[in-house]
Formats: sequence, structure tokens, C-alpha cells
Amino acid sequence: MTSLSTSREAAGDALVLKAGTAWTDAWQRCLTTAPEAFRDDRVLNLWNGTWQADGRPLPATNPVDGTPIAGPPRLDAGTARQAVRAALDQHRAWRHLALPERRARVAATLDSLTQHRELLALLLVWEIGKTWRLAQADVDRAIDGVRWYVDGIDAMVEGRAPLEGPVSNIASWNYPMSVLVHTMLVQALAGNAVIAKTPTDGGVACLTLACALAAREGVPLTLVSGSGGELSEALVRAPEIGCVSFVGGRDTGAAVATAVADLGKRHILEQEGLNTWGIWNYSDWDALGAVVPKLFDYGKQRCTAYPRFVVQRALFDEFLGAYLPAVRTVRVGHPLAVAQPDDTFPELDFGPLINAAKAKELTDQVTQAVDRGAVPLHRGETAKGRFLPGQDTGAYVHPVTLLNPPPSSPLHHAEPFGPVDTIVLVDTEAELLAAMNASNGALVATLSTDDPATYERLAPQIRAFKTGRGKPRSRGDRDELFGGFGASWRGAFVGGELLVRAVTQGSAGERAPGNFPSYHLMA
Repeated sequence: MTSLSTSREAAGDALVLKAGTAWTDAWQRCLTTAPEAFRDDRVLNLWNGTWQADGRPLPATNPVDGTPIAGPPRLDAGTARQAVRAALDQHRAWRHLALPERRARVAATLDSLTQHRELLALLLVWEIGKTWRLAQADVDRAIDGVRWYVDGIDAMVEGRAPLEGPVSNIASWNYPMSVLVHTMLVQALAGNAVIAKTPTDGGVACLTLACALAAREGVPLTLVSGSGGELSEALVRAPEIGCVSFVGGRDTGAAVATAVADLGKRHILEQEGLNTWGIWNYSDWDALGAVVPKLFDYGKQRCTAYPRFVVQRALFDEFLGAYLPAVRTVRVGHPLAVAQPDDTFPELDFGPLINAAKAKELTDQVTQAVDRGAVPLHRGETAKGRFLPGQDTGAYVHPVTLLNPPPSSPLHHAEPFGPVDTIVLVDTEAELLAAMNASNGALVATLSTDDPATYERLAPQIRAFKTGRGKPRSRGDRDELFGGFGASWRGAFVGGELLVRAVTQGSAGERAPGNFPSYHLMA
């Protein structure tokens, strides 16, 4: 995809980078803030309580404008094994530390994260393409969420003990703070040493800074980089590991699930599912139109995004009357491009996808789907994007909406993880339910219907962990539980008290709420 000009540039009013937000600015601030974790041109790995200049740094580019940034320093399998053994030693000391001391160290970490909130957010903008609004929200949700656990941890661990070994975390790149760092700090608060692998596709500097701030407070974290295939023996199969926590796609998740099942190891595996929004006997089109732009937050690169609408055929014309004007208002562009250097950050719905390769893959899928019979209903206008003059826009994809993607297309049955909506038309309630359950389990779903009785009758038949009536559902914060049905989740459920229960030991014979091969137990 080539660079393009914006309508502002055409008018002679070119956008510029907001003052103080360049990658070089952010990197220099990292060097100043945490010199122990950052070198001139690379980040370090954290293991055995020390920042180590090991691993082979990979070249990397940012998704915002395609220019170079620091890549992950990939360890080999042998070094990763040493890191896991060292984490076990940390775990054996930390699990016996008094709860008030653990609470104090995690609370101090939260104070430090709060102090460096803007730098953490800026790193998220550059490394994974979040808008400023969403980057700040990611940091804030991590801090606020862990504070809730700090305040209530006494009751959550009463009668429980830490695991026998550290918790190993392998997570996707899209929520480094509000999912990964949040989970790591709660796991540590509950009495466990914690290991995390940096996502290959982005977020290494943000995670490095966050872990540096925690390590200064004496929280036993290990942060390593490397390929999943090379490090899985250490991070998943090693006997020292007490629990494996995974967030990612079904293919990788299936391999992890097989490993933990063979070993009888405790696990939390959050996997993708095709989240759907059903429309049946519905008339509040203003409400639907108002929510459509919000569903494109972060380019739908979220585990709780809604990429599929299942629409009653008789209502299709009214649905389009609400949907199309709304999707045309979605704002895309460079997250740091402003008219004047001192202007506030731009208000955008999303910026780039995670990288140019993903953008090309998604664009190719759309082209193939149309070639095989899908009907394009909307394609975003690239000329309306907000970009800097001459910048690389290879990672940007504007909203696309397709009617009836063919069964041969990945867009028919899988989550696109990008700003592509697909619509399927149905004529009966049975067809509605079959289309909403196309992926054998999802994390969230929504059903819009005017009749409360219809919702109460159909909602239990939708295979999603959370189902909303006319409103989107989210992962949730604090005491809201989270999990999945079918192939979208394996192992213990999390959220609220369950996150602590998943990484602690209770009474003999305790059955954790979750989705396991031998049982499915709700909280």
C-alpha cells in the first residue's frame, strides 16, 4: 500500500507530528526513566532478578508510519530454561512473604505506573498503533483494576495458598497493560512469581518499562522475548511452571492446550471466537446507529470486537439505513498527527493495524471474498484519512462491510481481527441462532430485539460467555467475571475473585469454575 495525501494536505494545510511525541522522544524518556532496562538501541530481558543483555534483538518497525523501533531480544531455549529455574527460586521466597508486604510492593508499583502513565501510553501508540484515548484507557484500566484487587485481596486469598511454581504468561499484543500487566500484578499479589513472554508483534518497550517499575519495588517478575515455538518447552512444559495463562488465537492455543492437558497443568487459555450481533424483530435504529462507530474502536483488534451482524432479512433495508451513515463517520489516521504542534491529540476511532503484513492479509481476504461472491456494501475512503505528508500507510485499512461472505472465505467463519464487518441474512430464529453460533463458542454476543420475552428465550441458546440485549458486552473490569464457551476458552475462568482462585490453591478436590475437557462449571 503506498503513501497517500489527506484532504487537509490537498488544501495546503498539511498535518504535523504533535510536539514531544516522536518515537525518539519516547525512547529517550525510557532511557532516562529506567536505564537499567534500556540500552542505547535495545531493551533487555529480565530474569533472575537482573536485567540481562542477552538474546538476539530482531529488527522491528512501528505500525504508525513504518519507521524502525526497538525489537524483541529473542532468547534461545536454553537461556529461557535458566530463566524459568531462577523464577522458581524467586517463587519459593515470594510465596512465603506476608500478604501485607506483597500488597505494599504491588501498591507501590501502581503508584509508579501512575507517575509514568503518559510515557506508557505513548509507547502503546507507537508500538501497537493505539489512539491516544485508547492507549491511556489501557494504562488506566491496568492501574485501576489492580488497585481493586489490592483493596480486596485479603478475602480473596483467605484459606488459599499460592501455587507450587510460578505462573507463565503468553499473551497477544493488543492489550499489554490492561490484560497482561494487570494479570501479572494480580498473580504476584496472590503470592506467585510471574513469568511473561513479550508478544512478538509489539509492545516490548511498554512491557519493559512497566516491569522495570515493578522490579524496583521487589515484585518477582521475569520478562523474556523469543519465538513461541522455541520457548514453549520452557514456558509451557517445564515442571517448574505452576500455571500457564494464554491469550491468543485458536491454532496456537490448541497446541498449548494439548501440552497442559498431557502434563495435568493448571491453565487459563483465552482464545478467539466470532462474536456476533443479532438483529431480530427490532426497531430502535437510532440506538444501533449510535453504537456502530464505537464498535470500530482500535480497528476491531480486540477479543470482544463484533465483526459479524446476523440480520433478519425482512429488516435488512432498515438495518442498512442505520448502519451505512454510521460507518461512514468512522475516523482513521495517524494517532499523533495534528494541525499545529501544540494541538490536542486527534479524536480517532482507530489508527493502523498491528503491521503492514496483517493489513495486506486482510485486504487480500476481502478481495478474495468479493471475487467469490460476497457483496461489498461499504469501503472506507482512504482520502479521508488523517496522515502526515508522505508517510508510509502500509499498515492502515479503512472500514469494509461485506454481505454474505462465501463459506470458502476465512471471513465467513473466523474473526478477522481488523475493521471488516460481515453481514449474514436469516429468515428464521433457528437460522439466527445457527449463524450466531458459527464459530463454536464466543466470548461475547449481543441480540437486538424489541420483545423482552424473545430475548429471554433466545439468549440462553447463544454460545457466548456474555450476551447483551441491544448493547455491546466487554471483557469487564474488577468483579466482573470473564470466560468463554466452546472452543473460545479452555481452563479456568477469570475476572473478579476467579482470577485469584485460578492462581491459588484451595481445599483438596476443589473444582475451579471454567471450561475443562471433563466439565464446564460456571461460577
